[in-house]
Amino acid sequence: MRAPGTVADPMASEEIFGTDGIRGKATQGWLTPQGAALVGRAAGVVLGGKGAQALLAHDGRESGRWLEAALAEGLSQAGVSSRSAGLLPTPGLAWLVRKENAALGIMVSASHNPSQDNGIKIFGRDGDKLSDEEQRRIEDLLRTDEPSTNSAQDNKLLVPELELESSYERYLVEELGASLNLEQTMIVLDCANGAGSKVGPRVLNKVGARVIPLGHKPDGRNINQGCGSTHPETLMKTVQAEGALLGIALDGDGDRCMLVDEHGTLVDGDGILTILGRHGAKQGSLPQNKLAATVMSNRALHIALDEVGVSVVETTVGDRAVVEAMRREGLALGGEQSGHVVLGERTAFIGDGLATALAVLEVLSQTGESLSSLASAYQRLPQVLLNITVESKPDLSQNPRVMEKVAEAEEALGSHGRVLLRYSGTEPLARVMVEGPDAELIQRLAQNVADCLIQEIGPGK
Repeated sequence: MRAPGTVADPMASEEIFGTDGIRGKATQGWLTPQGAALVGRAAGVVLGGKGAQALLAHDGRESGRWLEAALAEGLSQAGVSSRSAGLLPTPGLAWLVRKENAALGIMVSASHNPSQDNGIKIFGRDGDKLSDEEQRRIEDLLRTDEPSTNSAQDNKLLVPELELESSYERYLVEELGASLNLEQTMIVLDCANGAGSKVGPRVLNKVGARVIPLGHKPDGRNINQGCGSTHPETLMKTVQAEGALLGIALDGDGDRCMLVDEHGTLVDGDGILTILGRHGAKQGSLPQNKLAATVMSNRALHIALDEVGVSVVETTVGDRAVVEAMRREGLALGGEQSGHVVLGERTAFIGDGLATALAVLEVLSQTGESLSSLASAYQRLPQVLLNITVESKPDLSQNPRVMEKVAEAEEALGSHGRVLLRYSGTEPLARVMVEGPDAELIQRLAQNVADCLIQEIGPGK
């Protein structure tokens, strides 16, 4: 299959891996047929070797299958054979890598990004994301490697092995959903027109739910388009209109989960952590009465957990940082406000949107309470998050004007709020988060900081 694009320049970027693999516009840079082949070859050399096996999958984007084919071509040059799981959530691929004893897994996905983007996420033999050292070794090879003389433009598409998909489905139903019998309870599931579009509805049906599917017809271009965890508005309306027990929103690659209660109210990742953390504490199943969450989590999470004696181990942003803290501290629960939730050893420290939904359904089943009742312990403090497009990503702490605006905001908030600045690891964005009890005040303060960032490092600067 011929795919568009130009050959990647191995020296085009100082940092090849972002916070969640390689990501960008499909048909540019490393996301071209020859660029992806180079990535596949380097990953095969570092993680596999002759005779090793790799598993691949994609999230349904138009560019996904030819990128998968190009990666397989590169892997073959390193002596690594490839098997495709086809359209499958990222956590499903990571789980399969462990189960099938593969040397590595490569997911072709840009998660919650729009359809014209794509990305390459690489997992090691244990299904974990790569260590810094493994990423460095792959990057070193990519900076010095030369494209193969074989054409990467006409790689043969891989034929998905349906048994791989079925194996992951059985794991969700028979292991994580074993105690559930939803007795035809109505649940609305938004699959974001992405990786969970096939397996998601089937899993919920098999644990007894009557499923109303949304965003379950991917066409290559409609992933995350007005649907999924980043656009839950239709899900919220549908749950109310249908009188459903709850709604579940996945993101494009299926590792995030947001919920909607029976009244149509959104329950984000912090709300989910509140429900699972408080229930775990009451059941005595939460090790050390601790869980891990990032600095972006709302203070309401800390307050709700403190009421039942649960403390929060705070981490930097990203599910990788959450998992590292969980393993270091021996924890069984962690996550992010965005809906990445990690259930510890239960899911082999892999964040999985469907597994998260099943865990919350299990709590509802055991307690007999509604989602709105369980989520009521989480009274979210007003929080504003603004995204600013930037030309570059200099150290903001070295910018006096930006730091002055941050200091002004912190002074106005006193001890009742906070200000956080960070760059996106996957997009050319700076993020401004301001939290506090006064919604109007935090909106004004966040905008002041954002305006300063635009002046200092915004488009054209």
